[in-house]
Amino acid sequence: MALKTGSEDKKKVVLVIILGIVVLALVVRTLLQVFSNGTPPPPLPPKYANAPAGQSAQPSASQPAAAPQAAPEHEAKEIPGSLASLDPTLHPEWMAAAESLKYEGTGRNIFSMSSVPVHIEKPQGPIRPGGSLASQLAQGPPPLPTIDLKFFGYESHPGGARKVFLLHGDDVFIASQGDVVDHRYKIVRIAPLSITVEDIPYNNTQTLPLINN
Repeated sequence: MALKTGSEDKKKVVLVIILGIVVLALVVRTLLQVFSNGTPPPPLPPKYANAPAGQSAQPSASQPAAAPQAAPEHEAKEIPGSLASLDPTLHPEWMAAAESLKYEGTGRNIFSMSSVPVHIEKPQGPIRPGGSLASQLAQGPPPLPTIDLKFFGYESHPGGARKVFLLHGDDVFIASQGDVVDHRYKIVRIAPLSITVEDIPYNNTQTLPLINN
């Protein structure tokens, strides 16, 4: 019975080793698939792609980088002659002639070669309604509006203070000297037969007579 027990332990050890090998193979296979599906490194520029294997793609610190060569079409060209042939003298008459030029356009777009002149209709009448600007200035500013109040009575007190009765449309106001009626008209002075009222927005002062009933 003891011999059988030892052989069974050996079988278990062999089975565990086989399972470990299988698991290790699966892990290695998974890692290979992950790294094989990764993003490939970017390709090198043409001048570095054809370089020898032993030569580094990046220039070393001791070796200076080669200066970029200009394209043949951008190369500088020497103009024949010398600076002595140029005339640096200023000509004031030429400058005066250029300054005296006046552009007399016809409505054509000067920045387009294919545009046609724009036809502008002439006005058939005065631009401003009611005549020209000169006639309006000759007439002067418009007249100030009249104060729409009616002074129809007053009352006196023994102390000398007076209150006036004013009519504005259907509204009746009782005011003393210095009061403001209807948020616009100020009572400046009260006389027995007339009152002086100031139109505050227009700074206009008028005298209103007493109206007999």
